[in-house]
Amino acid sequence: MSTSSAPGHDRSEPGPGAIVGERSRLINIAYRLLGSLAEAEDAVQETYARWYAMSPPQQEAIASPGAWLTTVAGRICLDQLGSARARRERYVGEWIPEPLPDRTEWIGGPAGGGRAEPADPADRVTLDESVNMAFLVVLESMTPAERVAFILHDVFRYPFTEIAEIVGRTPAACRQLASSARRRTRAVQAPVLPKAGQAGLVRHFKEAWEARDIKALVGLLDPDATMIADGGGLVGAVLRPVEGSERIAQYLIHIADKAPGLTLLERTVNGRPGLVAQHGGVTVTVAAFGLAGDRVTRIWAVRNPEKLRPWTESGQN
Repeated sequence: MSTSSAPGHDRSEPGPGAIVGERSRLINIAYRLLGSLAEAEDAVQETYARWYAMSPPQQEAIASPGAWLTTVAGRICLDQLGSARARRERYVGEWIPEPLPDRTEWIGGPAGGGRAEPADPADRVTLDESVNMAFLVVLESMTPAERVAFILHDVFRYPFTEIAEIVGRTPAACRQLASSARRRTRAVQAPVLPKAGQAGLVRHFKEAWEARDIKALVGLLDPDATMIADGGGLVGAVLRPVEGSERIAQYLIHIADKAPGLTLLERTVNGRPGLVAQHGGVTVTVAAFGLAGDRVTRIWAVRNPEKLRPWTESGQN
């Protein structure tokens, strides 16, 4: 598994434009490491702040600015991952990585208050299998060092000698970290339905939900399916996972009854077919699905408005 963003360290004399051109690659790395676009943008912004804080002679002395930027961004993300666990222990309810729309569906500007300029398309995260929700959730179970070693090597094809400089381990130790992380991801890398089949299953699920057809919903859900909602304490959301096809179906019908006028839209969520719920034209929930065979096995429903900025028109809450 790898992205189209390979290490770009072979520029002999990069100018300002080339330095800025590294931003897209750094955002892609940081989002996969942190699971949050807002945190990824903050990490990359801090990386550039450190670069521009250096004097021109100091910048010119760096043989590979691309490698320097990656190393600094990687270390910043590693530090953030170390503190994220403590922050998430205080998080209200379940924490789910921030969902991303397809490039053609992106309507929000950059995450984070106070930034007036809209996001450049090149800064948006490349959608591939390394950002599907099931994959990102597995990444959350890894240690920070495992996650950095695995993402940089298996996804972005960085050599272990460079990764070692970021995580402060030997190349051999980084190889072991990536191997351990790789074993955790095998389950979510199993073959899935073709894209058309995934979209069809999600469409049937949407139609059953809209019709409040509990029998149809139960039939589309795996008997051991799990639904997790993330409201972040800012909006109403179930605080614990809902387990079992019947309980999930009953919960979804309950939600539909409580929110008359809810509109469900088929959208791409982190590169796979998903659903977006809107109320009064405002996106209130983004749902990603885990599918196996012809059943839904996992639903990740993000309701935290702070994680829905890319799905919401500028100025809306």
